[in-house]
Amino acid sequence: MKQYQLFASTPKAMENILADELKELGAKDVHPRLAGVSFQGNLEMAYRACLWSRTANRILLPLSSFEVNSKEDLYDAVKKINWFDHFKPDETFIVSFSAKNSNIINNSHFGSLVVKDAIVDQMRAKFHKRPNIDTHRPNIRVNVYLNAENAQLSIDLSGESLHKRGYRVENVTAPIKENLAASMLLRCRWPEIAKKGGSLIDPMCGSGTLLLEAAMIAADFAPGLLRDYYGFTGWKQHDSECWQKLLTEAENRKSVGLGKMPVIAGFDQSRRTVATAITHVENAGFQNKIHVERRDIQDAEPAESWQPGLLICNPPYGERLGDDEQVAQLYLQFGETLKANFKHWKASLIISNPEMGFRLGIRSQKPITLFNGPLECKLLRLEIEEKSFFIPKAKSQQERIDQITQSHSIKPADEQRAEMFANRLKKNLKKMAKWAKRENVNCYRLYDADLPEYAVAVDLYSGEKLWVNVQEYDPPKTIAPHKANQRLAGILTEIPKVLNIDKSQVFLKIRRKQKNTDQYEKQNNTGKFYTIEENRCKFLVNFEDYLDTGLFLDHRPIRLLIQQQAKDKNFLNLFAYTGTASVHATIGGAKSTTTIDMSNTYLEWAKNNFDLNNMSGNHNIIRADCQEWLKQQAQETEKKQYELIFLDPPTFSNSKRMEDFFDIQRDYIELINHSLELLTKPGTLYFSTNFKRFKMEPQLFTGAVIEDISRTTIPDDFSRSPKIHYCWKIQKK
Repeated sequence: MKQYQLFASTPKAMENILADELKELGAKDVHPRLAGVSFQGNLEMAYRACLWSRTANRILLPLSSFEVNSKEDLYDAVKKINWFDHFKPDETFIVSFSAKNSNIINNSHFGSLVVKDAIVDQMRAKFHKRPNIDTHRPNIRVNVYLNAENAQLSIDLSGESLHKRGYRVENVTAPIKENLAASMLLRCRWPEIAKKGGSLIDPMCGSGTLLLEAAMIAADFAPGLLRDYYGFTGWKQHDSECWQKLLTEAENRKSVGLGKMPVIAGFDQSRRTVATAITHVENAGFQNKIHVERRDIQDAEPAESWQPGLLICNPPYGERLGDDEQVAQLYLQFGETLKANFKHWKASLIISNPEMGFRLGIRSQKPITLFNGPLECKLLRLEIEEKSFFIPKAKSQQERIDQITQSHSIKPADEQRAEMFANRLKKNLKKMAKWAKRENVNCYRLYDADLPEYAVAVDLYSGEKLWVNVQEYDPPKTIAPHKANQRLAGILTEIPKVLNIDKSQVFLKIRRKQKNTDQYEKQNNTGKFYTIEENRCKFLVNFEDYLDTGLFLDHRPIRLLIQQQAKDKNFLNLFAYTGTASVHATIGGAKSTTTIDMSNTYLEWAKNNFDLNNMSGNHNIIRADCQEWLKQQAQETEKKQYELIFLDPPTFSNSKRMEDFFDIQRDYIELINHSLELLTKPGTLYFSTNFKRFKMEPQLFTGAVIEDISRTTIPDDFSRSPKIHYCWKIQKK
């Protein structure tokens, strides 16, 4: 049988897992690449990978590689292929195009149009017919990946992503994809545990993804067996006899495996998600094989007859300030449940914020990096044994600073470096203090990793006193942790000297992991707020309790712009954080303000900011998912219109209050379009994001004029980091 060079794509950090999986399936010449694995095999091997791979996204059959220095190069190279070898002129196809580091074609939509035109033109010239586009289930899917000037064109044998197993209800999106769940289970050695009869429990099972992936592994159930569509089934070179043989083999293996399953159980506090999980279990054919029930996390425990095995879950995690506080309590509670009810079990959980893992009070093995969409996460693996237990103790800011400065003695060489830092701080202060006085700025960034050895940001907040907020960046991997701590100790010693303040006025945020039991930064609950002023507005800031202070300093110019333009206008503030932009709009004379956020903590903070400024009038503060709220408002027959809108979403959010995760690069088009529905003409929408790799595609908004104003909204104190945020001014045509 003919041998092919094939490629299997997978999320970053899962390449080695996929490579091992392909070798086990019989692939040859297996080589992990970035976000994928290249391998060799015949058509049966390609089919087997589609049917049995638990971690791949797609299986691609490359047809050609070529250089692209113009759109004509792309068109000509695609047209050279005899497409009649792959499908008929009266059949359907679709093109998936992606580009990276290309100066020629960096728009995926444009690239796919060029490829489509080349295929259609060839078919029309030969047969006087043209194939049609089918975005749902085409006969073949053409995949083109352009990296710089090098392009690879492939047939997508999978058709749609292989993480879609076929059991999920269409309108239900899981917090993690199925292939990520499978990777977690493989990393935790679930196949070996299952063979020994060990049980599996997911105490926060949601819609049941981890339960079903665990069941499929334990039952030798091919993950693609439930699917009714693959990309190769409409391909002219498809070998239906070979495919049917593999399906029969998989059915036989499943029948045997279902009789050997260990206990698999899931709990969740939500009645709705439990019902969804049960539906998925039934859809997959695991009735009476997987137990799911409604149960709170503190009540999670195995039955006496269940053999100790693996507890695994994807706990809810929030990217927003209010979510972190709530999630922190959940982790503390979860840790107590593990210690009390799951001794001698293994446990594993995937988290986006390693600081939360500390709150479990159980030491973990070295975390494994995985990616949930664009979000980097850590897979924690725990042995639930008393020797691994510890009590997480929250320390005050001053205790934490004293611990660093007293525990890490500064050597002569470090003293010289600390003096360099102090000199740079003095130099910056001399320059920035004059600027701040001239511009009437009370809070600004004084230092931002100016010296590579001292990777911190130093922000000054002037109010009743001068307060200093220090944020430590992750040091280079070449710097040993003890050395990084020594340098941090030097920073904390020098700042009070240079600024002539008491050390109690310095606050520290440590965002990197430590190599001891205090390895995660813990947030406090002091409730201490301080008042500062900005352009006639007063705001409450907090330096100890949260990851952020309540005021994003880099947005100072856009807040002032809103204040200057708000007079007699209705102002809408989306993803409003602590409502600072709404306060500015009110001070600027806005007719009304509408402030929307999902976090109770943020909104309470916003109310306090309004009260601090003695504001009255038509000011609405609404707790809602901004994405859903915009959809609903845009559909209203008589929708309220706003002359001024500020849209500043997070980069990514997986809040448990949301039905789906939020991804700015994926969701920004819908957000802007719905916001434009509420915008008057003339009116102005300001859209901002802190995602450094964000790509705006203005051509997608045909009814709007979009102007990049990023440069003018970066204040002088952030000029060292011009990518701190991007900002666009958007108006209707």
